[in-house]
Amino acid sequence: MAATAQTTVNDWENPSLVDFNKEKAHASFMLYDNPADVKTDDYQKSGWYQSLNGTWKFLYADKHADRVKDFYRTDLDDSRWNDIAVPSNWELKGFGIPIYTNIVYPHPKTPPMIGADNPVGTYRRSFTVPANWGDKEVMLHFGSITGCAFVYVNGRKVGMSKVSKSPAEFNITRFLKQGNNSLAVQVFRWHDGSYLEDQDFWRLSGIERDAYLYALPESTVWDFFLKADLDAQYRNGLFSADIDLRHFVRLPGGKGSITVELFDRAGKKVFGEEKSYTMGADTGQSLHFSGTVASPMKWSAESPYLYDCIITHKNGTAAPCYTGAKAGFRKVEIRNARLLVNGMPIMVKGVNRHEHDDIQGHVPVLETMLKDIKLMKQFNVNAVRTSHYPNDPQWYKLCDRYGLYLVDEANIETHGMGAEFQAWFDKSKHPAYLPEWAPAHMDRTVRLVERDKNHPSVIIWSLGNECGNGPVFTQTYQWIKQRDNTRMVQFEQAGEAANTDIVCPMYPSITNMKRYAAAEKTRPYIMCEYAHAMGNSNGNFQEYWDIINSSQHMQGGFIWDWVDQGIRSVNANKDLYWAYGGDLGAFHLQNDENGVADGLLSSDRTPDPGIYEVKKVYQDVLFTAKDISKGIFTIKNLFNFTNLDQFNFKWVLYRNGEQVKEGSFAVALAPHEQKDVSLQVPLMKSAEGSEYFVILSASVRTATEMLPAGHVIAEEQFKQAGDFFAPASPKGALKITRQEGKVSFTSGDVSGEIDLRQGTINAYKKGSQQVRQFPEPYFWRAPTDNDFGNHMPQNMGIWRNAHVNRKVKNVMVGEQDEAGLPVIVGYQLEGINVPYTVTYLVQNDGSVKITAAIDMTGRDLPELPRFGMRMQLPGSFDNLSYYGRGPWENYSDRNTAAFVGKYTDKVENQFYKGYIRPQESGYKTDVRWLSLLNAQGKGLKIEGAQPICFSALNVDTEELDPGLNKRQQHPADLHYGNTVFLSIDLNQRGVGGDDSWGALPHLKYRLLDKKYSYSYVLSLID
Repeated sequence: MAATAQTTVNDWENPSLVDFNKEKAHASFMLYDNPADVKTDDYQKSGWYQSLNGTWKFLYADKHADRVKDFYRTDLDDSRWNDIAVPSNWELKGFGIPIYTNIVYPHPKTPPMIGADNPVGTYRRSFTVPANWGDKEVMLHFGSITGCAFVYVNGRKVGMSKVSKSPAEFNITRFLKQGNNSLAVQVFRWHDGSYLEDQDFWRLSGIERDAYLYALPESTVWDFFLKADLDAQYRNGLFSADIDLRHFVRLPGGKGSITVELFDRAGKKVFGEEKSYTMGADTGQSLHFSGTVASPMKWSAESPYLYDCIITHKNGTAAPCYTGAKAGFRKVEIRNARLLVNGMPIMVKGVNRHEHDDIQGHVPVLETMLKDIKLMKQFNVNAVRTSHYPNDPQWYKLCDRYGLYLVDEANIETHGMGAEFQAWFDKSKHPAYLPEWAPAHMDRTVRLVERDKNHPSVIIWSLGNECGNGPVFTQTYQWIKQRDNTRMVQFEQAGEAANTDIVCPMYPSITNMKRYAAAEKTRPYIMCEYAHAMGNSNGNFQEYWDIINSSQHMQGGFIWDWVDQGIRSVNANKDLYWAYGGDLGAFHLQNDENGVADGLLSSDRTPDPGIYEVKKVYQDVLFTAKDISKGIFTIKNLFNFTNLDQFNFKWVLYRNGEQVKEGSFAVALAPHEQKDVSLQVPLMKSAEGSEYFVILSASVRTATEMLPAGHVIAEEQFKQAGDFFAPASPKGALKITRQEGKVSFTSGDVSGEIDLRQGTINAYKKGSQQVRQFPEPYFWRAPTDNDFGNHMPQNMGIWRNAHVNRKVKNVMVGEQDEAGLPVIVGYQLEGINVPYTVTYLVQNDGSVKITAAIDMTGRDLPELPRFGMRMQLPGSFDNLSYYGRGPWENYSDRNTAAFVGKYTDKVENQFYKGYIRPQESGYKTDVRWLSLLNAQGKGLKIEGAQPICFSALNVDTEELDPGLNKRQQHPADLHYGNTVFLSIDLNQRGVGGDDSWGALPHLKYRLLDKKYSYSYVLSLID
């Protein structure tokens, strides 16, 4: 296994040694004693199965030279070794350091060599084989071992495996003995295969999926390929099954039979065929079954109908064995540059999903998978790319059952060695271009396809991710096309070369998208990654889909990505937080900080605010107003296989955020059809300062396992009438007193004083309420992850303190008129040499209208992060109400899903702690008014003279802003004070979302004008 002489190649540093004594890949299956258990498909019910999950003995060494060399000895005393759970990742059990890195390898970049700093984990346990397995072949199965694993049974070497995320199986029959057997597995963290596993995720090690034994008879079903296709008219099913038999003992002349049957949900047999076989001298043989199924129920993500395929094996006088799988009739093809499923051009409304649990790491957790699928259904996601490796088999079974389209990806990524379309790289050293690495690439591809080939949810194979496009990928493409004619193959690294059926770029520019959309093409365009969801992101998402919907061969994409990969942890103060790169002892190691957290969900699966925008844009029912004055709306059904008569529809009319009336209506509409509906929505006469909105929605009528009845699948808001911002003249008896250096005013129980030297309003009171400090100019925001990516802290940093050094140039008190008393304060922002003006209009009721204006004409200044003002209020003003877009945070480029309405919340909930690294958060746009009140209902109200934006947080921007570079900070590290930090803005820069390493927000969401001005009214509530 290892070498003493330097000239000898270590097995773990030898790419030509792909594995040793490992079984060939085959479909996932288990044998059962009756057909009912095949349908249930619970391995625990099989007498042919024995789990090896549980507590193993474990010994960790930080360097491979320090590992225990004779770990396999049967007389080795391991009683003082540690205990470890299998499956698990040893770094999350206290052994070694979890490392997050994106591109740069966590080991020396000297392929295939790894070096001395190579941790090794050694596992041991004992087991007994069931007594009735004496005449059986016994297979040892590991669902995934991350690392190079050497396997021994009873002191004898069984085999070796390197590829993770795919099963490692060994026939251990000849190594077994009666009674207790010893099993020892030694795993090297890094190895030559690690160069092919450079995915953007935590680098975690060990036996991380189920370990078990299973038994097989001497003649057995070994593999099968079920094809449930459709004819050219998509009417009848074309079913075939290729069954591979394996004969461990060659008994020429032995006879047996295989029966293949297909049953619908009601238990009705729709296909059945039996074939006999006679064993020859070969160790295997194949049988082919085929037939037509008349008008089958079809499988799609919308309607995932599954049949039970039961395979019965009879061999001589032995009891029959049963196995099988679920089958779904569906046809996947490309016609006229469009990806079709069952003849319909689907839109891929997808996400990338890493296999990650915030507690278990890379160990698959059934409850987490189910939660993911339920959330995907709730947020209108219909497709998943298994980025970037085969997932646990249970994931595919769940996607078959509940309906998700899958792009199933080979476990190949050599990003650290270079990738196409990114930067120059040395192809003379890159594994994808070197023949000695070709077998490892092919092995990973074959294992992907052979294991997952029977899942209807898999509609596309992917050759890998960010791994170059060497000759081997033409070979793997051709092998898949020869092996499986029922699916498409995609490969981002091919671009528009021949070895991809789909053009599937990552993070294309808007220009690139528009160019492809306008061109005559023969292949569909489906982005394998787009809309980078790192931190506060997912801006301009609607713009992507405006382009996608403009051309038939633009068919969607997969958002990067589904869930933040934080690891649930506790800090020194016992505060809960989620760790990212550089945490957990890895600060001194190569790490890419919080790049591990790019999800639409927080690490604990809490939906981030951005996912509501995704749900809105991904919805499959579109509402548009054809003539809103007459209540005529157009409804379009974007589903491919679902009539809209399956949903309930309603409309709700609101006046200034208060519901006025509602009604329900029925819609029967076939897929891809649209029609106009006339609704009895009353057309209201709007008084001055009032406005009316109508919301149309579609909701689930009949509950399913994934969606409850009443769940809203689609909705849209329309402005019906009115102008909330119509000018109003407050009433009251305003009294003005002019004195040296100040002006005092009263109106009823409101009073205040304006300092004419400082240009400030002091002692503003109403009854018991008082504002000690009025809002002051502010232009900065705490940088988001996208901001750091486009160097906003450096490029726009002049605005960080532009508010600090402002000098009062003049204060002018106007004449009192019917509107009130104006006081104009002229400032010079000394740090940027720009004039800034604040006009206070003391109105007749004692409220103060504040108008802020800036004029940057003639100055070459960077883009404004925000134009607004801010103030501090006592923490007791913690009851927030507002009328604007909500209820979740929203920004100028991410607010189509946040409808205008009245919302209430506590200030402590406004800062979103789900962003793994603290940053700008809690914003609201298109706001008409807001109030902050204490428990007695007293406090402050802000009313915009035009739409305003605001945030009201219990943490200030300075606390959230790390400066020019990110720091190792988490929401649990912040100091949440007994203060409300209120920002009142005209606008703020959009959050962007094209990527997080350079892309700016789209032009219309940036503050690039030379002049800005806005107004709002501040008043007290007592």
